[in-house]
Amino acid sequence: MSSILTNNSAMVALQTMRSINNNMSTVQNQISTGKAVGTARDNAAIWAISKVMESDVAGFKGISDSLALGQATVSVARQASETVTDLLTQMKGQIVAAQEENVDRAKIQEDVEALREQIRSVVGAAQFNGLNLVNGTTANIDVLSSLDRALDGSVSSGTIAVAGQNLGSAAGAPPEDALDGDGVSDNGSVISTFIDAGDDIGIEIAADGNMAAGSRYIINISGQQVGFTITAADLADDNDPNTVIAAGVRSAILSLGIADLTVDLDEAELTISNGGDQDLAFTMRTEAEGAGGLSALQGIDVTSALGAADALAEIEGLIQNSVNAAAAFGSVQGRIDSQAEFIKGLSDSLTSGIGALVDADMEAASARLQALQVQQQLGIQALSIANQQPQNILALFR
Repeated sequence: MSSILTNNSAMVALQTMRSINNNMSTVQNQISTGKAVGTARDNAAIWAISKVMESDVAGFKGISDSLALGQATVSVARQASETVTDLLTQMKGQIVAAQEENVDRAKIQEDVEALREQIRSVVGAAQFNGLNLVNGTTANIDVLSSLDRALDGSVSSGTIAVAGQNLGSAAGAPPEDALDGDGVSDNGSVISTFIDAGDDIGIEIAADGNMAAGSRYIINISGQQVGFTITAADLADDNDPNTVIAAGVRSAILSLGIADLTVDLDEAELTISNGGDQDLAFTMRTEAEGAGGLSALQGIDVTSALGAADALAEIEGLIQNSVNAAAAFGSVQGRIDSQAEFIKGLSDSLTSGIGALVDADMEAASARLQALQVQQQLGIQALSIANQQPQNILALFR
């Protein structure tokens, strides 16, 4: 049945044209934006996932900046520690030279003091953006290193801890009257002597009332150094705190493992005996709370034979302190470098993943566009033919 009021063929052709035009609009939008999923209307689930991943990528860029700052800060501290180690090694050469009797120890002492000032300068200048990790002013810092997303969508951050080191040479005022050497020269804070072969020395600990928690006893025997740090619990002991501290000092000395060296304890009195056949250079000093790790530099004086021997015993411990600091910074810098490379790779992987989800296949879009253009031309012809059908009805009335 033909009708001049309802043209079914034209309506079908028009619907087809609308569908073709909608598809063409979608393909053209993909080509112009490069995205198959550009808005939530295109694919709500994929769009939501891509946006979460994009936010993570933005977060990782911030983490990369944090790691770069951490790298620079730790690198400065490591370089300073290595430089201090080199300077201390030079100082050791001067101290070794001072062991000879027929040398000008006063001139050597001038070189030692110049190196000491250079060390102080290096430690003071080793800062990045105002943060100094080697002068004892910074306990530790946390470098932002990761962004961790759980299955439930919660996000937490990870950090790399960087412990500050104390290579300061400031000793502060040493606690007075904390030591009493029996038969040896002392001033209440330092004992320097030799323990002759087959002989002994007596030392009385008098820390209570003179030393605060965090203060230390530093013992150096023929180049081997050990320390004992006083705790608040030691000072609060119900018995005699000096006895407790003396026991701690005794354990520290024995930990050196020096053959033929014995340490007897009678309450707060130590008797250190040298049962070997070689004299032992012995130094014991007090160090105030918060003193720098290189504070012993202040006491190095090679102008006398005893001072030179004492300096040789001290310098080994100082070099070890700086080596330990450099090693600690080197280790954590390696961690930061590895994490920085990982974050870069992870960001690239996430970006590729987002692209796989939302980017348009340009080859397929190009082929699809050409097909739609042909369909559009055919649709126009079909609509034109359908619109001409009512004209045929006129022939019935001629």
